[in-house]
Amino acid sequence: MNVESLNSIAQAMVAPNKGILAADESTPTIGKRFANINTESTEENRRTYRNMLFSTPNISDYISGVILFEETLKQSNDADLLFPDYLTSLGIIPGIKVDKGAQKLAGSNGETVTEGLDGLRERLSDYYSLGARFAKWRAVIHIGSNKPSDYAIDTNAHALARYSTLCQEAQIVPIVEPEVLMDGDHSLERCYEVTSKVLGTVFEALDKQNVALNGIILKPNMVISGSDANNRADVATVASATVNCLTKHVPEEVPGIAFLSGGQTSEEATAHLSSMNELGPHPWQLSFSYGRALQALPLKAWSGKSENITLGQKEFSKRSRLNSLARTGNYHPQMESAD
Repeated sequence: MNVESLNSIAQAMVAPNKGILAADESTPTIGKRFANINTESTEENRRTYRNMLFSTPNISDYISGVILFEETLKQSNDADLLFPDYLTSLGIIPGIKVDKGAQKLAGSNGETVTEGLDGLRERLSDYYSLGARFAKWRAVIHIGSNKPSDYAIDTNAHALARYSTLCQEAQIVPIVEPEVLMDGDHSLERCYEVTSKVLGTVFEALDKQNVALNGIILKPNMVISGSDANNRADVATVASATVNCLTKHVPEEVPGIAFLSGGQTSEEATAHLSSMNELGPHPWQLSFSYGRALQALPLKAWSGKSENITLGQKEFSKRSRLNSLARTGNYHPQMESAD
């Protein structure tokens, strides 16, 4: 394992003013999103949509890396250049989702564990040969009655650490994604409590399994009220609570934290990130690794029609630029209507 090389890639993934596009939706997930715009989820339509995003003019000014689904890793752009090679030519680092999704955790009360460790070493070797230089594994933690259990937290943390060691062995930077879901009516304080416990357990597991912390990127949830909560916390409160939680639990050698959007609106995710960066400087880069928060508006603008590709790219460029500004705390809500 070449730790210096891993650190170099991780640093590039959280380069100033840039963030990561999560374009790794599984086929069923993107099928649901295409259904919302009355577009059939064929392999060609999925390729066309992702090509629209990746070929947006000057997108490398704002995007440092792209998380791909396995299908996309093997697809090509309109000039018949494989997407990983095309992204690399733009100075954008290709990554790959490697987990097999959250499945029922046996012996639990409806909790889940992420699967996909079987055969991962071999798959990582293949992904590296195809150009992937980082990977992603998402663990899902539910807040609810008697949830999460220590059992669910421990099991998911162990899997995240095992995945991370395998990635680093393959010279691939692991994105470590323990997501405490927004679903529910819990308070911000309850989210803080659970997120603290999850992060503490994850970093303990990473340490036990000899993961080089300067060769990972953390992709956590923000400390935020449940989506169904009454009197949800405002932007400044979310930013302060999240930074406080991370400061207590994330070692300083971690190069960067790239937040997931986790069901927030595009505007909320950008505002929260900007407010957190206003509180800096921080020992690690505070960046973004958004899926829906970057894609929702471009997807709607495109709506599966070739004549709308330029419009979709305009929306994607705008969202990427606004999140780039949020990296330095220079985003303001009035910018949403400026264009």
